[in-house]
This record gives sequence, C-alpha cells and structure tokens, in this order.
Amino acid sequence: MTTITGVADAYLAALAAVDPHAADVVGRPSASRFGDLSPDGYAARADLDRGTLTAAQAATAHTTAERALRAALLDRLESDLALHDCGFTTRLLAPLATPVHLTRQVFDRLPRATEDDWTVVAEHLAGLGDALDAYAATLSAAADHGHVVARRQVLAVADQATSWITSDDFYGRLVAGYPGGRLGDRLAAGAASAVAATGRFIDFLRTELAPRAGDRDAVGRELYAVTSRSFLGAVVDLDELYAYGWAQLRETTEEMRQVAVQLGHPDTATAMAALDADPAWRVAVGAPLENWLHQRIAQVTDALDGAHFDIPVATRQVRCQISPAASGVMYYTPPDAALTRPGAISWAVPSGETEVPVWSHVGTLYHEGLPGHHLQHAITMTTAQLHPWQRHLCHVHGYAEGWAHYAERLADELDLYAGPAERLGMLCGQMWRAARIVIDIGLHLDVPIPAGNGITDVTRWSPQFAAAFLSDVAGIDPQTARFEIDRYLGWPGQALAFKAGARLWTQARREAERRAGASFDRKRFHADALRLGPMGLDPLRTVLLQASGRERP
Repeated sequence: MTTITGVADAYLAALAAVDPHAADVVGRPSASRFGDLSPDGYAARADLDRGTLTAAQAATAHTTAERALRAALLDRLESDLALHDCGFTTRLLAPLATPVHLTRQVFDRLPRATEDDWTVVAEHLAGLGDALDAYAATLSAAADHGHVVARRQVLAVADQATSWITSDDFYGRLVAGYPGGRLGDRLAAGAASAVAATGRFIDFLRTELAPRAGDRDAVGRELYAVTSRSFLGAVVDLDELYAYGWAQLRETTEEMRQVAVQLGHPDTATAMAALDADPAWRVAVGAPLENWLHQRIAQVTDALDGAHFDIPVATRQVRCQISPAASGVMYYTPPDAALTRPGAISWAVPSGETEVPVWSHVGTLYHEGLPGHHLQHAITMTTAQLHPWQRHLCHVHGYAEGWAHYAERLADELDLYAGPAERLGMLCGQMWRAARIVIDIGLHLDVPIPAGNGITDVTRWSPQFAAAFLSDVAGIDPQTARFEIDRYLGWPGQALAFKAGARLWTQARREAERRAGASFDRKRFHADALRLGPMGLDPLRTVLLQASGRERP
C-alpha cells in the first residue's frame, strides 16, 4: 500500500507546477509570485485535491510523525474541497488576506537590494494586470453560479484598492525607492501599468460585481458550519462557543478592572485614557516605531531562547517594518522556504496617526512575533521529521491563531510584560478575541444577545452596533473596529480561530499536566507539541493524546 509520505510527495510535486510557494519548497522557484487565479486554475487545484484525498484515505501511517501528517493532510483536503464546492473559495472578497491583497503583498516580499532584484520587481509590476484580470474572471464565473459575496465586501475591497493607487500611492512609492540606474524608465512604466490594472479591477468591482451582490451580510448557519469547520479544523458546538465567548468577556472585564486599580484608576476606561495620553507610552510613527518593534523583539528573543524555547539559529532574526496599507492591523509574514529572507512583522498604522500608544500593542507584538507566530513558524520550518508540505504549506487558522493567542497569555506567565500597563494592553487583546466570538457568531447566525450579560442592554446584532461594541469592550480605535467588523463578515468563522484555538491549546496542556503530575516539563510540552506540525484542532487533539506516553514525535 502507498504510504502517506508518498502521497504527500506526489501532492507537493503536483502543487509546484501551479503554486509559487510550493515551487519554492521543491527548489524550483516560479518566475511569477502571483499564481494562477483564473477559473481554470481553481478548478485544477480542486481536481488535484480530490484525487489526493482519495489516495490519502487509503494510505498507511505507522509512526507518530506519519499519523500527524495523515491527519493534517486529510483535514486540509476535506476542508479545502468543502470551501470550493460551496463556492466560498472562488467568490472570496474581504478586507484582508484575499487573493486581491496577496497580489499586492507580493511586492512587500520581493527583495530590492540589487539591480537583479529590481528587475524582478519590474516584471511583477508589468504582470499584475494579468493576475487581477484572472481573478476578476474567477469572481465573475462564481457569480454566474450564484456565488457572490455581500455588496459590503465588494465595495470595501474596491475602497481599499483605490487607496493603494491614490492616497497611499503604493506603487509610486515602491519604485521611488529605486536608487537609480538603467531600470528607472521600466520601473516607472511598470508602476503606471500596476496603477492602471488596479483601476481596471476596481471598475470591475464597482460596475460589474457590486450590482450582482446582495445586501445580506450574514451567511447563515449552513455555510457558517462549512467555513468555521475549515478555519478551525474542527466541528464545534456553535451555541456552546457563543456562551463561552460571553463568559470570557465577563471574566476578562473583571481582570481588567483589577489591573486598572493597580494603576491607580477607578475603572478601566479611565486607566486606558490616561495611558493613551501619557507621553511616556507614545512612540512616533516611522523610524522610532520601527526601532521600538526591533528592540522589543530582540528583548523577548533573548528572554525566551534557551530558558523556555530553543529558537533555531536560522530563524532568530525578525524584520520589523511599518506597512503603508493603513488598515490598522499588525501582521506576520513567515520566512521563505529556503530561510534566505527572515520572518517579518508589519504594522499597518491607521491613516492619520502620527504617534502610537504602545502600551496596548505589546500583546499583539508577542502574538505576531515571539512566542507567537514567528516562534511557531521557526519550529515548524526547521523540524526535519515534518514533511515539506507540513513545514511550508499547511496552514490552519485555528492552529496558528490559537497558538498565537495562547502565546499572549503565556508571555504573561513568563513575565514578559513590563508592568500592569502592558498587562492591561494584553487583556484588551483577550477582550478583543472574546468579542470576536460573540460578534462573529451573533452576526452570521443572527443569535440574540443574552440578557443580563453585564456589558450591553442591546438585544440584536448589527454591523454598526458590533463596531461600537468592539471599540468599547476592547479599546479598539473606531477605524480599526469598523475594519474588523467588515473582516468578520467577509471571513465567516475565521474570527473564532483565536479564542477557540487558544482554548484547545490550554486544554491540551492541562491534560498533559494532569497526566505527568510533578514531572510535567512546560518547555518539553511546547517543543513536542509544536514539532507535530500544523493541523486542524480536532486532529491536533487526537494526535496529542496518542503521542502522550508514546514515542517522542
């Protein structure tokens, strides 16, 4: 019988022909970083997934590593096909991390150190139009089959893309960084081509797709069951999770109140306002903020390495940068497959901000960097017994975001926050993720707001109330809060990944502590668990239990 490793080998080889990231993994980098976004490209990927799923179901797995690979591959193939078959994949438009955004982010990742590097930039500027035209064709074909997102999402992406070529002048500023030479005219022409291509795509969204879109934002329980299962890699009781989210809000509210008292304030709102106004906590946007990011990442790396984690030397460096996207989010980009480019933390500061109150962002920095996303990727990408598909291509939101959210609390356990102000910032993040659960489920499933929750007297969810609620309970600025709500509506179920994923990581650790008793080793537990590689939360729970007391993974 075919081994699961053999199935994964064949799958990776086939992916390399159509996916630039897979091509990197097998050592045959693709000339284009955009991938095939056409209807035929999506159909071919679904056919490949379907055939691989059949093979994986029949494959053998004997060791812990093989069982983890099989569990991860089956989970991803099943969920990816479910998303494709319900039309979600080919209709995707939302304010973050869709194919539209990923095409623009290609330029964030392209090196620009040498003349050859800039040649590649010029080629991609010229090729952006083909990529966006291909995705417009995919969106149009999906709409022909009745699969189109709500008008809110179409127009939100159109507005974002408009800012890239107007107020942000992303492509103009990109080529302005060229130090000068023979490529000047070619880069200028490429930037103009990219602006024109983006404008053409914006026109398609506004004049062709938006009129075909409906006004209903909620996707309903049936589709939500498919999307949440995919994002989590688990089937969950959504009503129980909704109640859990409210319980988390109540508990964290009280914890924040206690920290506010430690800071000498009568309530949380007063404490947060005082910290926001305190010059000692404000850092200017630009080089000072980048320097602050680098200093904090260097400090936490030194504090963690050896004592709590063994950070691979090849992944110790983290690049920090201010993104021009102005979306108000901080996000992480992993290293390339060959580890020639370091992982990067990008901060898209809200437009118009000249200073940032950093007390409230330390937890997010730990989430995106260490001990969060960067550490998880560092261990995954350097664990030799993992299959290359696991190391570089397997991504499950519940696993990755769950670990990163768990890492925010772990950082508190390891005394990485500098006093109660930064702890209050971390708790704001905890409130944010708990609010995501109740908002996401409440909006998409039209679940009523329970009476007597101690936070609000409103009984029904709306996008406007959800944004105000998020801003009130988590201290999120109004612009970011509105962006977040649009994102939840465009990515139904993804917002669950943080708190639901952290819950699983916490439960797994508690079970390991119960079994090991006094011999429990926190450092070993984290290392062994992360070396299993990314997978859905259901298979992760199963594999962790199977691995307990058996061979080391």
